[in-house]
Amino acid sequence: LEFFENRRDPIYNFDVYFQDDGNHALYYGPYSANTGFYFVRNSDKTRFFFNAVLLSGDLILTTHSHQVALIAQLNEHASMYGLKVKILSRDVDSHPGGYHYHNRKPYMKDFFAGKVSPYLFHMSWTASKVNKLKFFMQLGEWFLKDTCVGKTLHEIGGSAPSCCLPQPNITCHFKDKPSKIPCPNSPNIDTGRRSFWTKPEEEAWAKEHKNDQTGGLLWS
Repeated sequence: LEFFENRRDPIYNFDVYFQDDGNHALYYGPYSANTGFYFVRNSDKTRFFFNAVLLSGDLILTTHSHQVALIAQLNEHASMYGLKVKILSRDVDSHPGGYHYHNRKPYMKDFFAGKVSPYLFHMSWTASKVNKLKFFMQLGEWFLKDTCVGKTLHEIGGSAPSCCLPQPNITCHFKDKPSKIPCPNSPNIDTGRRSFWTKPEEEAWAKEHKNDQTGGLLWS
């Protein structure tokens, strides 16, 4: 949380912080705030704002989108009540989301190369939790044991740390989506899309890792 609590940062004095959704269609305007992950400072203004969001059920039912309803309330509360809204730009490296994962291949290449170090990675633009988990697995950012997935704290014996992995569970699922290792034997999820890894990249990776466990498993 130190990103939001750095009082010397120029963006400290805002009431709410949202990631840029990536979709800049008119119905998300002008903020294009993504409602999957956000940070809110506790104040009278923000409590009033979220109370208004909770009372927007009619708009949510009409538009079939809580995001549209929340952005509409952002517009109103910023203009009428002085709510300070900060949108974390989709063009910076610190807060990537599904927009980057599915559409910005150069960014994902930099991510795997360790050239960018984001504060978080929100897997938006994804149809289901099932696919979100699969994407994080091949992203190399899934540190949960399989036996703990979908379980309550009681079901895992009351000890959350026992579910943590010291190294990520890297598993291939779709060759056309960004992956930390090549996934040439996996299917596409999107029809007609090319593999994320080019053939020369796959061959270079296999040569570099031919003697380690991951390379042997992948190319056996």
